[in-house]
Amino acid sequence: MRTVVVTDPPRADPGDAEELGGFGVATVHEALGRVGYLGPQFRPAWPGARIGGTAVTVLCWPGDNLMIHVAVEQCRPGDVLVVATNSPSTDGLFGELFATALAQRGVRGVVLASGVRDVAELREMGFPAWSTAVSAQGSVKATAGAVNVPVVLGGQVVHPGDVVVADDDGVMVVPRADVPRARSAAQARVDKEAASRAAFGQGELGLDRYGLRDKLPEFGIEYVPYEKYAEGQP
Repeated sequence: MRTVVVTDPPRADPGDAEELGGFGVATVHEALGRVGYLGPQFRPAWPGARIGGTAVTVLCWPGDNLMIHVAVEQCRPGDVLVVATNSPSTDGLFGELFATALAQRGVRGVVLASGVRDVAELREMGFPAWSTAVSAQGSVKATAGAVNVPVVLGGQVVHPGDVVVADDDGVMVVPRADVPRARSAAQARVDKEAASRAAFGQGELGLDRYGLRDKLPEFGIEYVPYEKYAEGQP
């Protein structure tokens, strides 16, 4: 691993990132063709937060948060700190003091492929955090890693400057080049769902609205009266 800090990488537009955050993880994920989701193991430290921001990436050693300290200086307003470790770790690499420093710099939140701690304090100060664990286990500051290099979380490659969207449904990444397409596709999906919501509110069934009823025989699905089913009749 090259121990490097890459300064001033290109970033997606912060306004576009915030807009994608407003759409939410599920909508953007579906709109892009069900890609970019980091998986169900990434959970919010406290419920209700919803963010979209540009990634500042960090690669740490397990149980060591030295490079998070290094990365704070590289953060700008509208960023999301994204922390990976080079082997699995559940230690609490991030807590209240880091959140205080990042909030002062306008950072929108943090995503960690490791543990977070000081959950009550993070909730009280309203700093959003997603992680794969909650752990009081502390860390050392002893091993060099890297900042603003590509990292892998949940099988997804996150490049510095990509957009990270996170809410109660989890976390996803939108590559910087895909942001315009994600915005237009997400808006189209929101409009489509609004029309479906109105139709369902009037009693229409998804079977009919989505044209599924005529396809059921293709799946081998048949409707059988209860009496016949109970008697074992075809």
